[in-house]
Formats: sequence, structure tokens, C-alpha cells
Amino acid sequence: MSEFFASPEVQEALNILKTEMPFALWETVYVTFLSTLFAFILGLPLGVLLVVGEKKGILPLPKIIMQALNWVINILRSVPFLILMIMVFPLTRFIVGTSVGTTASIVPLVIASFPFIARLVESSLREVNPNIIETALSMGASPWQIIVKVLIPESVPSLISNMTIAITTILSYTAMSGIIGGGGLGKIAINYGYYRYKYLVMLFAVIILILLVQIFQSAGTKLSIKSDKRLK
Repeated sequence: MSEFFASPEVQEALNILKTEMPFALWETVYVTFLSTLFAFILGLPLGVLLVVGEKKGILPLPKIIMQALNWVINILRSVPFLILMIMVFPLTRFIVGTSVGTTASIVPLVIASFPFIARLVESSLREVNPNIIETALSMGASPWQIIVKVLIPESVPSLISNMTIAITTILSYTAMSGIIGGGGLGKIAINYGYYRYKYLVMLFAVIILILLVQIFQSAGTKLSIKSDKRLK
């Protein structure tokens, strides 16, 4: 065992782990949380609109608008993330000023994630008991009041659970963003594991990513259970 840790390859990997991994970890967490936040800001209202704007919803919208909305969401969800990153280079340059780097990777991450989050929100809202909505309507509640005081509060446990899925998915996307110069653990894994054949460094990066997923998943599950009124 001592000979294993004394080998040059292991010593180099441990040195990279000490010097470069902490900042790479910070970049990954920074990009993941900001991307999730912006994607949620865009995806939440879209998900609500998909539910309330349908024909039998509380705020029906013209059929052509709903079809166009579903079409756009489905198209964006269908494009592989790697291709999407390249496609939005002009938009990324316009917003950030560059198409490479840690901050620049947030733009394609948000564009790739908000349609996914919109579908997750839609799924959560559809789990709300229709009888609760009918009761609110019979009491004279407006569509906005039903959305804010009934639909969203009643679906909080499911929303938290689905947001946990979203954040772990976005975390996996951050690793792929290393291909276009995005920072974080993905960049470490690609630069050392792919280009320089230092697979031990790549293994360390993968292990840290796995641990992050476990942490996010555990925290999300606990929050979902804690917010579920049915379990109190």
C-alpha cells in the first residue's frame, strides 16, 4: 500500500487534488446553483402555464398558444446538450461577452434545463387534488389566487423532489461543459483524464461528482419529507 501511494502517478494525482480540486469544486457548485436558479425562474411560470392554460384549466389560453409552447419546450428538450452548447455560442457571447469559461457555461445550462424544469413543474402541479381547486373556485377565488395559494403550496413536496432531480441533472451537464472550456470538475476530468491520460485524476473528479449528487439528493429528500403535510 505504501508503495502505491509513493508512486509518481499517485503523488501527482494527490497534488492536483490538493491544489486544483478545491477551486474546481467551487466552480461546479457555483455554476450548478446559479443555473438551477435561473432555469427555475424561467421553468416555474412555464410549468404553471402548461397546467392552467389548457382547455379545462382555470385560465384557458388559445389552443395555438398552448401548442406553440409545448412545441418549443419539446424541441429544446430534444436537442443533446453538447450540440445545444455549440448552437447557443452567439447568444452566450452576446450575454456574457465570451463563449468559453465558467460563467459562459451558465447560458447553455439554463437553456437546456428550463424546459426540463417546466415539465417537472407541470407534473407536480397535476398531482394536486382537483377537489381542492374546485373548492377554491366555488369560494370565488381568482385564477391568480388559486395558483399562488392553492396549486403551488399544495405541490411543494413534489416540487422539491423534482427540483432535486433537476439539480442533479444540471450537475451532470456541468461536467460536459468542460468540453467547451467551462470550469469545474468536468474541466479537470477532461483535461487530465482525456487529454493527458491521467485516469486517476479523472477518477477523483468522478468520485467528487458522485458525492455531490448524494449530498443534493439526500438534502432534497429530507426537505421534501419535511414539507409534506400528509406526513405530519
